[in-house]
Amino acid sequence: MEANPLEGCHIGLLRWFVAATQIIGLTAVIITGVWLGHYQGGFAWDGSLQQFNVHPLCMVLGMVFLYGDAILVFRTLRNESKTTAKILHACIQLLALVAIIVGTVAVFEFHTAQNIPQMYSLHSWCGLLTIILFCLQWVMGLTFFLLPALSYSLRAIYHPYHVYFGLGLFILAIGTCLTGITEKLLFSLRTTYSKYDPQGILANVLGLLLVSFGFVVCYILSRDEWKREASPEEEALSMHFKTLTEGGSPDAQRDQ
Repeated sequence: MEANPLEGCHIGLLRWFVAATQIIGLTAVIITGVWLGHYQGGFAWDGSLQQFNVHPLCMVLGMVFLYGDAILVFRTLRNESKTTAKILHACIQLLALVAIIVGTVAVFEFHTAQNIPQMYSLHSWCGLLTIILFCLQWVMGLTFFLLPALSYSLRAIYHPYHVYFGLGLFILAIGTCLTGITEKLLFSLRTTYSKYDPQGILANVLGLLLVSFGFVVCYILSRDEWKREASPEEEALSMHFKTLTEGGSPDAQRDQ
């Protein structure tokens, strides 16, 4: 079979878009660190405002950048086995979960130390919802796709829901970060925010970078020609797994 020249062109374009996500995402993480380190006094773990600064840094790193990279694994690892892609996807999400937990503990401890009420803002509600759903998504994905106990049909039924809620959570995470940035600026700058304070401009740029990161990731996922195609060996193993878990012969499964 002759190679399709358009396929090579599509893959080349995919690499450029993936590179764009890494540049935008890393820039967003760096700007978050600069904003909090330069304008907000840096980082600590002593119940002070510097402990609060751990929260937005961890959330941008874990909930947006690492989570987005985990989503892209199935577009970037095109020649590795599907099992390898699944394991890497789960490991990156686990790293994101660790960052999320550290950021969540930091903000709750800060509120407690400063006698600030917990969970009163829209940002905190959306944030807690995102964290709970993220944990459920990770556990469900691990159960359905990495553990061998469930049948092929159950995996096939759950798969579209996993994809849909994964992308929905990614969008919700970015939206929650935007509300958090705005809330932080309003508390920190108050009257100077409307006067184009440099800190406000930098944080606004951060928000635009997060939105751009989300747009590029979602665009990559929307392109059908960039979906990872299963190799003949993977298709054979998938058919064999389906036969073992549901009964019947491979030939009967193919005829369905």
